[in-house]
Order: sequence, then C-alpha cells, then structure tokens
Amino acid sequence: MRIAIVGASGAVGQEFLKVLEERNFPADELLLFGSARSAGRKYRFKGKDVEVRLLQHNDDFKGVDIAFTSAGAGTSREFADTITRHGAVMIDNSSAFRMDADVPLVVPECNAEDALVRPRGIIANPNCTTIMMVVVLQPIERLSHIRRIHVASYQSASGAGAQAMAELEQQYREIVEGKPVTVDKFAYQLAYNVIPQIDVFTDNGYTKEEMKMFNETRKILHSDVKCSAMCVRISALRSHSEAVWIETEKPLDVKQVQDALAAAPGVTLLDDPASRQYPMPLFTGGKDDVYVGRVRKDLACENGITLWLSGDQIKKGAALNAVQIAEYIIKH
Repeated sequence: MRIAIVGASGAVGQEFLKVLEERNFPADELLLFGSARSAGRKYRFKGKDVEVRLLQHNDDFKGVDIAFTSAGAGTSREFADTITRHGAVMIDNSSAFRMDADVPLVVPECNAEDALVRPRGIIANPNCTTIMMVVVLQPIERLSHIRRIHVASYQSASGAGAQAMAELEQQYREIVEGKPVTVDKFAYQLAYNVIPQIDVFTDNGYTKEEMKMFNETRKILHSDVKCSAMCVRISALRSHSEAVWIETEKPLDVKQVQDALAAAPGVTLLDDPASRQYPMPLFTGGKDDVYVGRVRKDLACENGITLWLSGDQIKKGAALNAVQIAEYIIKH
C-alpha cells in the first residue's frame, strides 16, 4: 500500500501524518509532495524521515494507491489528472470537486457507500463546518426527516491555515507588548474580535462558506433540506463550534434526540447543564469525535430542536474524515 500526501507542510498535511500514525494506517510506503517552498523538508513518520518532493506533472504517482490532497482548489484542479492517471484514488480536501455530479462527497458516518462509486477516481472531503454538522444531524434524520436548518458557526483560526493560526498567536503577543498588530491573513484583527465573514460574498448576500453548508449538506444526506447559515470567524485556535436549529417533519422529544446522539458513531454527547457540562473549543481540540450539548426544544418552532456542537476543525473537519474514507474503501 503506497500512500501520498499532497500539501504535506500545511496544517492539514501535518495532521494527516499524525492521524495516519495514530490509527496505524496500513501504509507500506509514504510519499510527500509540496510546492517549491516545501520541497526538501523532512518529516518523521513511523520512525523514519520522509522528504517532501516537488509536485510536478510526471509519473511520481505511478504505483500510489491513495493520495490525500490538501494544497488548495487550484492545485487540486491542475494536478487531478496527474495524480489519478495511474489508478490512484484521490481524496481531496479542497472545494474543487465537491459539487461535481461525478465526484462523491463523503462523510463516512453518513454516506460512506458513496465513496465506492467514483468514476473520475476522486472523492471529495466536505467543508469542515458541514462535516461536523452532518455527523450530528444524521442520527436525528433517522428519527424524522429534517426539513430546515438554521446554523451559526463559530470558526477557529485554523480554518484559514497554519499561517493564520500563527498570526492569531502573534496578534495576542503584540497586543500584550503594546506593539502594532499584524493583520495579513484576516480582513481585520482577529484577537479580541469576531469577524462575520468567511470566504467571499455571493450575489445573494451569503458567503461561499455559508453556501457550502447549504449545498453540501443536501448532497451528503441525499436530502431536500434547506440550510441557512451565518459563518463567523472567532479567536479560538483550532476547534470550530456551531449553534444549530433544526425543524423535523415529526415532533421529537429531547430524550429521543439525546439517546440517538449518544449512540451515534463519531459523536460524544456532553449535555449536563446543571453541572456546566457542554462542549467548548478549549477541550475538543485534538479529539476525534464531534461533541454535542445544550440539546433542547426550540421555543420558536413546534417541531424544532436546537443544539450546540464543537469539534476539531483540522482533525475531524479535514484529515481524520479523509483517512476514515480511505479506511472504508480499503475495507470494501
């Protein structure tokens, strides 16, 4: 089994290395690829140093079984044919192919079997906020069809990459030291602030990030559900959180929903308000599961349930989900 990681030096690329090792993924050989800036760097994997190769249009992917790509949509589009030409399965973490009809968009807890039909040899990893939300919605969908979703996301700096995380830490240092604050990776200073924009605005007033949640949720769940999102960047470092309101066809009671969530794969129910037990980014970083709490009836909707979730954006929101896809296709 030969495995490749494209974009090995980025935040998600580095998380791939950790997740593959943590899960003892059956990789006999690992190849790393990156830009001219990254080529030549070495990273430790299973006790050995692996050198990053320059990503080029050549036959380097000959013999590769699975390629995890996380180098941006432009790179994914440019190199997709090169990567898949010799039969490698490309599991892509960018937005390049997510809504293509002939590319499955997969969250294993929801629609793992979709990964087995991949005419172009490409499987798309969904947007991080969508992944975490649908993992939690799937067990509720089994109780009663979800008609509408309203969601406000509270997204960490990690969603903008490793350099954005470093900038947030730098901003806090600069503020404490009384220095001018560096603002490069975000539109505004993120430290001590929230920014109600992630990605660019579309003609309908929603951002691309918000429209991803609308479109991707429908594709993953094979559903006609409508999702209205407000995506906000906050100064957490690497875990995203979401406040979610759902309307179901049938009325559900809170205990039903809690029991379904507690039994669901990839979900940990942490819901005891009396003892202040609820998910927070401070504690969900580095965890595999999506954590859920504050489950209650929606006072504004007869068939409504509202809840709070939090999960590691780099892990389940990116690298872990892709590795779980690979594990499923190997098994089947």
